[in-house]
Amino acid sequence: MRRLFKASVAVLLLSCSAINLSAQQAELKKDPDVIGRWDLTLQKDGKELPSWLEVQKSGTHTLIGRYTYAFGSARPISEVKPADGKFSFSIPPQWEEGNRNMDFQFEVSGNAIKGTMVYTDGKTYEFKGERAPLLARTKAPVWAAPVRLFNGKDTKGWHTEGTNQWVVEKGILRSPKSGSNLITDRKFTDFKLHIEFRYPQGSNSGVYLRGRYELQVIDTKSGEPEPINNQFSSIYGFLPPNKMTAKNPGEWQSYDVTLVGRKVTVVANGTTVICDQIIPGITGGAIDSKEGEPGPILIQGDHGPIDYRNIVITPVK
Repeated sequence: MRRLFKASVAVLLLSCSAINLSAQQAELKKDPDVIGRWDLTLQKDGKELPSWLEVQKSGTHTLIGRYTYAFGSARPISEVKPADGKFSFSIPPQWEEGNRNMDFQFEVSGNAIKGTMVYTDGKTYEFKGERAPLLARTKAPVWAAPVRLFNGKDTKGWHTEGTNQWVVEKGILRSPKSGSNLITDRKFTDFKLHIEFRYPQGSNSGVYLRGRYELQVIDTKSGEPEPINNQFSSIYGFLPPNKMTAKNPGEWQSYDVTLVGRKVTVVANGTTVICDQIIPGITGGAIDSKEGEPGPILIQGDHGPIDYRNIVITPVK
């Protein structure tokens, strides 16, 4: 009887050990909450700067990612390092002044994130944010009537955040020199957009969808060489065109864009160059990181002379 009791206890202990081991293994296999995409807001010199972070797993345990600062394109993160319940990564400067890396340390709690950034000037700034929304749509859009955003006479319905250099001449919306961006007063969720533009040699502009995702307008033919996902008709830093359809400087060109949730289709000069692709997050120069909210159409005016005309939006009902 005593031997039977001891045998039963031994079996029970082995079972408990197996259960504990299985639980530990399951815990080890569970992906950390940091994995995903994050909309961030950085507090810097009294201003709120939008930024974006993506963390993903490479192989069995290494974490890598991408980061978009307030300007510039999404840049790769070679490793996101966990330690003592926090995470850290470091990236070299892109367009920032200075030579030191930008160093980040942060922690995640559910769908919230907060941390600090040591900038290229050596100063430390705080940021916080939340998990980026999926923006998945369950129904096909029903479109409202088209709206002409530019009336061909003046900039009514638009505003700038600085000194306005935009003028209207013979039905053309013109920025004769680098200055302020031009922003619609009205905000939109999903829409179809038709817009025509003309740039001089070497110039650069962009059309920000919801004010957060830059559709690149740039002289690809004679301008400075750019990575393919920074060129004409790309979603800046994220989605390259499948074909280059840019015309010569001085010629009128057109984009027809459909944005539904995160899915974008771009027709450049009559050719579909991006088809129903997901925009991962905000691009540099975004007005904010509030991806779940409606946003304006923003036309970049701080990178050289640019002309626009025939700007028509068809919003979702």
